[in-house]
Amino acid sequence: MKSNPDNLSKDGTLTAKTRNLGDILKEFRQHRHIMQQELQKVIIGQDEVIEQIFAAIFTRGHCLLEGVPGLAKTLMVSTLAQIVDLKFKRIQFTPDLMPSDITGTNVLDEDEHGRRSFRFVEGPVFTNILLADEINRTPPKTQAALLQAMQEHEVTVGQTTYDLPDPFFTIATQNPIEQEGTYPLPEAQLDRFMFNIKVEYPSAEEEQRILASTTRHEKPEVNKILSVRAILNLQKLVSSVAVSEYIIQYVAALVRATRPKDESAPDYVREMVDWGAGPRAGQFLIHGGKALAAMDGRFTVAIEDVQKIAIPVLRHRVSTNFQAQAEGMTTEDLINRLLKEIPTPEIPKYTE
Repeated sequence: MKSNPDNLSKDGTLTAKTRNLGDILKEFRQHRHIMQQELQKVIIGQDEVIEQIFAAIFTRGHCLLEGVPGLAKTLMVSTLAQIVDLKFKRIQFTPDLMPSDITGTNVLDEDEHGRRSFRFVEGPVFTNILLADEINRTPPKTQAALLQAMQEHEVTVGQTTYDLPDPFFTIATQNPIEQEGTYPLPEAQLDRFMFNIKVEYPSAEEEQRILASTTRHEKPEVNKILSVRAILNLQKLVSSVAVSEYIIQYVAALVRATRPKDESAPDYVREMVDWGAGPRAGQFLIHGGKALAAMDGRFTVAIEDVQKIAIPVLRHRVSTNFQAQAEGMTTEDLINRLLKEIPTPEIPKYTE
């Protein structure tokens, strides 16, 4: 099933002047469902993971996928690149990988007259979707090569800065069960990822479907749903979703409650947390909430949107200590407890 979402706007922009915003959001919701249907031709289950990846793409975010081997993390990302008609490149991170292997390098060329000059050869980072496979298997020097690309959407080689294609997303994977010989990502780089997404084992029924579909000779074909221009337009649409002051107050209260030295932090946070989330976590909670609202065809962000993405946004930004481990309290447990205890604002209902 092919679609033409470029018609979201005739002039390439998303404004209420060209089309009714409600119609655009309704169409966006339809396209999102079509994308999921196409992806589920290849990927069975993992609905929450897919939704969070979609949210990151429509808000210019980056994702860190964690899961044991064999859960189709790489297949999920490569199939997604086919659906959205974007350039896709994959880097297998290894201990001997150098920064120039990612960003590119200057090579010396010699023409037919013997004149020599340097020519820049682009690295795999010059793409739309970059899959950084097993990112924790390479040293920090090479991991840091992604920092500028992820944050600024550009790379600097020598004295020259090169812009990356737009849109640009980094989706990294890491294996949580093997720690020997790996290089854990520093907090500065972890914070660049909008979501830390845990890819869990499939259910019994899903695993049976996986075994039935992947042991045949047929290979399902997926259709291209969104073009580059359509994705850029949808990013503008998502950024225009309204956020009330009550949502902002709730997000600020939730993020501040994760900081053990903040006066609003509960006692268990002071006892079990070394450091909490920074302002970027609040920004990502609001951006993610906008994406969920827009994908559902709604004009405004709801409290439920923020709560739905709180764990993938906060789990890698809250560091628990030995006391939490001794009491069997994980970061996810702590965040869930905060979600239950932080009071939600009472949004007034307007009546005529």
